[in-house]
Amino acid sequence: MNFDFELILFYAVIVCGVIALFDKLFLEKKRIANYVLTTQNSAQPREMKLPIIIDYAKSFFPILLIVFLFRSFAYEPFRIPSGSLEPTLLIGDFIVVNKFDYGMRLPVVHKKFFGSGMPQRGDILVFRSPANPSMDLIKRVIGLPGDHIKYVDKILYLNGQEVAQDIGKPDIRIDEEGNKIDVIKREENLLGVKHAIFQNPTQQSENYEDIIVPPGMYFMMGDNRDDSSDSRYWGFMPEKNIIGKAVLIWLSWDSVLDTIRWHRFGKSIH
Repeated sequence: MNFDFELILFYAVIVCGVIALFDKLFLEKKRIANYVLTTQNSAQPREMKLPIIIDYAKSFFPILLIVFLFRSFAYEPFRIPSGSLEPTLLIGDFIVVNKFDYGMRLPVVHKKFFGSGMPQRGDILVFRSPANPSMDLIKRVIGLPGDHIKYVDKILYLNGQEVAQDIGKPDIRIDEEGNKIDVIKREENLLGVKHAIFQNPTQQSENYEDIIVPPGMYFMMGDNRDDSSDSRYWGFMPEKNIIGKAVLIWLSWDSVLDTIRWHRFGKSIH
């Protein structure tokens, strides 16, 4: 089950804020007056206690508000759940996503209200799945609006130009269950953006002939080319679905070895 954490946090901020405001406007003065009256007639003054719901609401509201605003307009943490972007991002990487490079968006409704930045070819984006908006995905931008894309025999073509790959070398990737899979690691030059990719020599890939990316859309792919559910299968990613740009790994946990990957701490993402 996928939980919309942003919406849950939004409702929590609203509920706590309404309770705190209602108390400030209608209950606080009466409560203080009653406290003063009882302490005047008491030999041993007691501490004024708030009703538990009001106490919790007032305590949590500023914290929830700060977290909500920060993750809505500045940075948001994400965890990499699958190996679709290996070898660039590994399962268990915890990343920071920049929320303002492509323009600020209103939380919950996700409508851009400030800024004009747009994704560039090669950027790694977190976005809401076109097939299931409650699910967040992370892929690399391959095609910009208007680009012509072909994918034939595991070779990518952009606007009629073959995207160069080096010869590559054998490597091994570890999947979610800890199984070892033989792959070929290559460096791909995405018209100036160099990055590593994985290819499985035992797995065939579907060919795609001259796809044109529509206006306001992007063609997304995982770097683990033979084990990635991306635009080759579910279509184009709308610009309105963008959450932000992946910029930094702040923690990485190897669930197979039950240890922290210290060498990935603070690594920039590109």
